[in-house]
Amino acid sequence: MTEENIDLIESHEHPLDGYLRNGRIPHIFCPGCSLGSIMTVIVDSILAAGFDPKKVAVVSGIGCTGRIAGYLNFDSFHTTHGRAIPFAIGLSVTDPERKVIVVSGDGDLFAIGGNHMIHSARRNADITVICVNNFNYGMTGGQAGPTSYKGQFQSTAPYGSVEEPFNLPDLAASCGAVYVARWTALDVRRMKDSVVEALLKKGFSFVEVLGSCPTTYGRRNQLAEGKMILEHFKEHTELQHGADTREVGISKDGPMIVGKFVDIEGRPTLTDHLLSLQEKGRASISKK
Repeated sequence: MTEENIDLIESHEHPLDGYLRNGRIPHIFCPGCSLGSIMTVIVDSILAAGFDPKKVAVVSGIGCTGRIAGYLNFDSFHTTHGRAIPFAIGLSVTDPERKVIVVSGDGDLFAIGGNHMIHSARRNADITVICVNNFNYGMTGGQAGPTSYKGQFQSTAPYGSVEEPFNLPDLAASCGAVYVARWTALDVRRMKDSVVEALLKKGFSFVEVLGSCPTTYGRRNQLAEGKMILEHFKEHTELQHGADTREVGISKDGPMIVGKFVDIEGRPTLTDHLLSLQEKGRASISKK
């Protein structure tokens, strides 16, 4: 144990003191939920990337994951359901020096918010989107959602889901994202390294995190404890950097492919295009 850690213990300080809103603690996350550890990774990644905390904004929508923005002591926006991305884009283009991060769930980002996700990647908006995928609508009772795989049991799929799930990395990549990765809540070190890369990437970066939801997803699918879900991740994940995103969809019995799939440099961002138009407009006015 380092002297720094000993000093923290003796002073009753937490390493993330100053980056959490103490008035909002204790959190409402269920026992066994991975959102607490994911939130820690996000803060650690912001600090490791070297951003000034006063120039960081965290935007979220509605849902369990969406509560993260309210717990973090950065400029934060808890927006209407499915609308985190357009809020984030507006902030990004009007304050290009600010790092804008969207943290929300699969239901918020890919169901009601799916259209915004598609077009923000197409436009290469300069934001980082972190999607925690727990395979269901966890906050509202455990309904099947856009990432629920075939055969998955949920409150609205008592005999198993029959719908094809979204392959989130492929959706993001096919729409133009310049950085795409997927990790599980168990892969905290790799997740942190990847989120740092995503934060430093210029353009639309996307990181999917497979999260543990024992309360609604887990108990209906023989994974009723957070530890059981993490063990399931350990047994069923395969690391494949650079994998074809068309081949990383998740099924009931298949492997969960994790890794960094897309990393592209040099594509102009939405902000770049808008600033270029602004300069052209000024040049045109000056000639008159």
